[in-house]
Amino acid sequence: MRITPRAYEVKKVVDILEDPTFDSPEQMAKAVIKEVGDMLQMRDLYVLVHTWADGSKGLNMGPFGAVAEAETFAKKMSFGGTGRVVPITSSGVILANHDGKTSWPGYCWNPECGHSPTNHAMDGSSRGKCHISVCNCSKFMKDDPSAKKTKKATARAGAAKGVNEL
Repeated sequence: MRITPRAYEVKKVVDILEDPTFDSPEQMAKAVIKEVGDMLQMRDLYVLVHTWADGSKGLNMGPFGAVAEAETFAKKMSFGGTGRVVPITSSGVILANHDGKTSWPGYCWNPECGHSPTNHAMDGSSRGKCHISVCNCSKFMKDDPSAKKTKKATARAGAAKGVNEL
C-alpha cells in the first residue's frame, strides 16, 4: 500500500519525536507506531475483488490506498478472470463516528465530542447539535479553536490608513 503522508499526520509524528518526556527510544518508537496505526485506520481503503473466468471466487487483494493503485496492481499481475475495486470502510472510521476522534481533521473539535459532521444535525447551512445520545455537544466545531488566526491588516487597509494620516 502506498502511503502519501498528509501535513497533519506529519505534524502528529513530529510532536512525538520532539516530546522530551519519553524515557527511552523504545517508548518513542511504540508511540509513533501506535499513532501511525491510528492514522492508517482512518484512511479510505480499497480492495481488489477477483473472479476466475469460470465464475468461481478468485483472489481478494488489498488494502490499497487509492483506486488507481489497485487498478495498476491488477494490470501488472494479469491473473485472468475479472476484477473490480471495492471501497472498504475502516473499523477506525466506524469507531470514530461512534466514539469520537478528538483533534482529527473533519471531526468535531469540541473536546467533549469528536464525532463526525454527519452525526451533527443540520442547523441552517451549518451543523448543530450532535445526535450521539451520550454527547452534549450543541454545535459542530469545524476547526481547532487554538489554531484560530488573528486577522492581519490587509495592504489595502494599511495603505488607506496611511493616506488618512497625511
